[in-house]
Amino acid sequence: MKLYPIETGNFKLDGGAMFGVVPKTLWNKTNPADNDNRIDLAARSLLIEHNNQLILIDTGMGNKQSDKFFGYYSMWGDHTLDKSLQKHGFHKDDITDVFMTHLHFDHCGGSIQWNKDRTGYEPAFKNAKFWTNAAHWEWATKPNNREKASFLKENLLPMEESGQLNFIQRNSDSSFLENCELGFDILFVDGHTDKQMIPHIKYQGKTLVFMADLLPTVGHIPLPYVMGYDTRPLLTLAEKELFLNNAAKNEYLLFLEHDAHNELCTLEETEKGIRLKNIHTFESIFG
Repeated sequence: MKLYPIETGNFKLDGGAMFGVVPKTLWNKTNPADNDNRIDLAARSLLIEHNNQLILIDTGMGNKQSDKFFGYYSMWGDHTLDKSLQKHGFHKDDITDVFMTHLHFDHCGGSIQWNKDRTGYEPAFKNAKFWTNAAHWEWATKPNNREKASFLKENLLPMEESGQLNFIQRNSDSSFLENCELGFDILFVDGHTDKQMIPHIKYQGKTLVFMADLLPTVGHIPLPYVMGYDTRPLLTLAEKELFLNNAAKNEYLLFLEHDAHNELCTLEETEKGIRLKNIHTFESIFG
C-alpha cells in the first residue's frame, strides 16, 4: 500500500468564522489574517494505492463553479487536482473509489464536472464508486437553512443519477468500506455536520487519521477553538476532546486537510491540555 497527499487547491475564509467565539488576538498568532480578515486554507486530499484500487479521500472544490462563486473564496496558488494526481503518475480515470468525509462543497465539489458541451454535469471520476453514508446523504440532500449554501445540488444529484453512488454500512463496533479490498476504521462525528466520517488508516506501523473538519488546522487544537460553521459546537467540543486524548495517547499522525502550511502533526498531553507536539511533512515521515 502507498499513500500520496493530493493538493487540490488553496483558498481563504474569514478567520472569525473559522474560529467561532475565540478572539482574533488569540487565533491570529497561529493563523494570521490578511487585511480582509481571511486566513490561508488548503483543500488537501489523500490518495491510497492498494493492489488494484486507487481510493481518493475528498476531492476539493472542483472547477465548475462561476468566477463569482470562487471570488468569495479568494483562490490562491497553482495546485489543482489534475496536476497533483499527474505528479504521482495517475489520472482521474484511474480512481476506483472516492470516499467523501462529508458533502460540503469544499470536500466533494471535485467529484462532479461539466460535461463536454457544458449543458449538464457528469462524474469527474468515470470509473469510480462514490462513497458516503445514507444518513449524511439524507442530511445533505434535504439541507437545513444553516448548511444549505454548503450542500450544492450540482455536486450531489449527478452522483446518484450516474449510478455510482454507494453507502457505507455502519455497525455497532466499527465502520469500513465493506465492499472494498482495503478496510479502514471510520469515526463518525456529528458536531460539524451530521455523520461526518473521519478515516483511520494503518500505514507503515502508524495510524494516520484524515482530519477533515474535526480539526481543520493546527491552530484549532485547543478545545474551545471550534469553527463557527459547526452546527452543534458543544457536541464538537465533546467529540474533539475524546479524539484528541486518544490521538495523543496512541501517537496518531493527523493528516490536515485544511491547513495550508502544515501537512501532518502529532499531539501530546500537557498541563494546559492536549497540545501540538510536532509538525511533519508527509515526505519526512513516509519518504
